[in-house]
Order: sequence, then C-alpha cells, then structure tokens
Amino acid sequence: MTEQIQTISYRETGLDAAERNKVLRNTYWLLALTLVPTVIGAWMGIATGIGRYLSGGLGLIVFLAGTFGFIYAIEKTKESGKGVAVLLGFTFFMGLMLSRMIGMVLGFSNGTALVMTAFGGTAGVFFLMASLATFIKRDISGMSKWLFVGAIVLMVGSIINIFIGSTVGMLVISMMAIGIFSAYMLYDIKQIIDGGETNYISATLALYLDLINVFQSLLALLGILGGERD
Repeated sequence: MTEQIQTISYRETGLDAAERNKVLRNTYWLLALTLVPTVIGAWMGIATGIGRYLSGGLGLIVFLAGTFGFIYAIEKTKESGKGVAVLLGFTFFMGLMLSRMIGMVLGFSNGTALVMTAFGGTAGVFFLMASLATFIKRDISGMSKWLFVGAIVLMVGSIINIFIGSTVGMLVISMMAIGIFSAYMLYDIKQIIDGGETNYISATLALYLDLINVFQSLLALLGILGGERD
C-alpha cells in the first residue's frame, strides 16, 4: 500500500526516481560551483575596498535591488543555459555584498580562524540537513508558510537594526536566521528529493540563499562573541 501511495505521488510530480536523483545531483554540483564566484566577489570587495561603501541605507538599497533583480532574471532564464550564467553572476554579487562583513572579521587577530569556523559550521549544517531530508519520510511541505512568516519577521527586524545598530539586536537576529534558514535548507532539499522541485537552477538558488544566510549569521555571531583585538 505504501509503495502504491509513493508511486502515485511520484506520478503527480512527473518525475521518477532516476530523474529526481538527477535533479539533486545537478543541484549539488551547481551549488559547489557557486562558491567560486562568491569567493572571487568577496576577495575583490575586500581588495578594492568597495565593501566600505556598502553599509547603512545605501548598502541596503544596493542589496535589495541587486538581489531581487537577479532572482527575477534567474527565474526568467532557468530553463536555459543562460540561467546558470545569471546565477553565477548573482553569487559574485553576493560575494561583493559579503566582503564588508568578512573584511571586518578579518580585522580581528583571529579573523581567519573565525571565517573558517563559520564556513565549517555552515558545511556542517548543510550535511546535517541533507541527511535529515534523506531519512525523513513524512511530507514537510506544511513548513513553508511558517518559514515564510519567520523570514519576513527576520527581514523587517534586520532592516530596523541596520539603522538602530544594536549589538544585542544583531545577536538575536543572527540566531534566528541560523534557525530559520537551516530549517529552510531541510525543506528545500526535501522538496528536491520528493520531486516537488524539478528545476535544478531554481533548486540551487534556494539552497544557495539558505547557505549564504547561515554563513553570514554564523560569521556575525563569531565576530561579536569571539573576535579578538591585538
């Protein structure tokens, strides 16, 4: 009976097991590739000092305009090879936007260790969520509405805190972001596994946003709580 229900579910998505595995495999490969332009963008942002100008209201405007513009372009081109190019362009842009925070953390005497710890922590969260998504058999699509509400609350809180500049607010927002986007990671991977997401470019975009938010939040926490001055 269970096998019959699973067969019906897979037919509704139009993907059999081999096709779903292909989408997942392509998503993971493309996700790994997105790290290259992200690192290049972050390095260029630090080397040129452009990150210093991406703060406050101006930084927020550039970030929102660039992010939503790229996401719109990716969704319009996701059925062709152009979608991959636009996605990689977006990850370069995100690297530039991250350069200010990374540069600030690297200003600590233990800055390199903090950045590597944040990267390792993000990788750990990803592997944990990927493993959970593989073992969880129940439908978790109902999570989406609660995660969306949480993301909206988080975004509003982040915008307010940009102008307030509260360290405590940053700590709270960072901890919330780690929880929300880790859960989003689980949800997005499960969607691919269950056949709910059939386009690997869209799937990569969703997971990339999850990862970058977890990394940024971990880096902020580590910088606030563990940064050491000479």
